[in-house]
Amino acid sequence: MIEVAAAIIENEHGQILIARRKKGKAQEGLWEFPGGKIENNETVEECLKRELLEEMNINIRPYESFGVNDHYYGSTHIRLYAHKAKFVSGALVLVDHNQCEWVYPKYLRKYEFAPADVKFVEMLIRG
Repeated sequence: MIEVAAAIIENEHGQILIARRKKGKAQEGLWEFPGGKIENNETVEECLKRELLEEMNINIRPYESFGVNDHYYGSTHIRLYAHKAKFVSGALVLVDHNQCEWVYPKYLRKYEFAPADVKFVEMLIRG
């Protein structure tokens, strides 16, 4: 099983940051909540702070668990931990993604998300 963390990052307008995986990456072309693999002896919050700084050049403040989703991509078992977070600072620079957008939750259905993220999309839309 691979443990992965995803950040549900909110800005001051109530929009959520989503990002599209670039060509050559697993799940290329699909949208996701940014994050990454949790390293040994790392908390979900520590992982999210590290990954968002590495992959997007931004600082965030995770503050609340949003849920866990187990998903299988073929024989690969992913356990995705979602955490709500606040955007703190930084200018977005994309590394593993080719596009990102701030989106109001009610518009999230317009995007094709990676299957492991869909549970959290539905939760956000329902409020």
